[in-house]
Amino acid sequence: MELTVDQRSELRAMVNSPEVSATVATRARIVLWRAQGRSKKEISELAGVSRPTVDLWLDRFAVDGVVGLLDRPRGAGREQVPAAIRARILAASRVSPPAETGLSHWSSREMAAFIARTEAVAVSHHYVSKLWRDNGLAPHRQGTFKLSRDPEFAGKVADIVGLYLDPPGGAVVLSLDEKTQIQALDRTQPMLPISFAATEKRTHDYVRHGVTNLFAALNVGTGEVFGECKPTRDGADFLAFLKKAVQPHAGKDIHVVLDNLSTHTTPDVVAWLADNPRVRFHFTPIGSSWINQIETWFGVITRQSIRRGTFTSVKVLIAQIRDYIAHWNTNPKPFVWTATAEEILAKVRLVQTNIKKLVDNNAK
Repeated sequence: MELTVDQRSELRAMVNSPEVSATVATRARIVLWRAQGRSKKEISELAGVSRPTVDLWLDRFAVDGVVGLLDRPRGAGREQVPAAIRARILAASRVSPPAETGLSHWSSREMAAFIARTEAVAVSHHYVSKLWRDNGLAPHRQGTFKLSRDPEFAGKVADIVGLYLDPPGGAVVLSLDEKTQIQALDRTQPMLPISFAATEKRTHDYVRHGVTNLFAALNVGTGEVFGECKPTRDGADFLAFLKKAVQPHAGKDIHVVLDNLSTHTTPDVVAWLADNPRVRFHFTPIGSSWINQIETWFGVITRQSIRRGTFTSVKVLIAQIRDYIAHWNTNPKPFVWTATAEEILAKVRLVQTNIKKLVDNNAK
């Protein structure tokens, strides 16, 4: 059995998460053990379950992926969900959760709760998960498409996507941003025998040693990353990092894609840009950081190095980040941007149309 990087990451997260039941975690272990080449007999002994049980969860994973390892509702008939509610779920799944929810992305349980609150209709999270699978949606894993209210949205999208798809000859395109408040967490977990792990809830203790801010610039053309950790994040910190990021490309036209934050437009930054006309800023639309390619890289380093790491101090955390960047740059690969500005704007218009239809239907 071969697993993708995302599947392996999700399975390991299920094994280590205190919010996942021990039974489901054992199912994830079964799949991981099989991917390691272990025999079904050996897996059966390690997990403390029968061979048919091993076959059951391997088969469900093969058909439904990670979702297939979750408990299914028992004794319940097929949910009869009105077409309007089904459409509401699909439309809401394609945009980010409302700001008042405090959520960065949808989970099936949060979506079910949202529908219950806003539509007064009860649907199970199992129904939401199946609806997502049937429609090729995975907002819990890849994020959602967030609509922007920036009046210059179309122009900014065309500008930045143009840099990605057809950069000016001889110019350098840097995608730059800051990942703030990265916590140095010392995670400890009592080790339980496998036989107990299937029945007892695992507990985690977290000791927080402080935070750091990661400034990073991705060379869109080469995939190389220049990064630096700082204890603070203000205009002076940003300008100091910017100078270091562009220095290796002196003598070339440099296009910098970044968010329009106050720290990026201080008087000192504006004055420096005036003195360095070969450096030009391209601001992403308001609420649309997804178009900034460094955000993709932040997701990679978070999944592969930070999220489940153990850091006994901020110094250890910073060393880990530096080592990861050095390793990344030994074989950097640029992210391939394929969507044209026209395709993105068409998707925005489609989402806006769907939302308008829902609002109009609810108003009737």
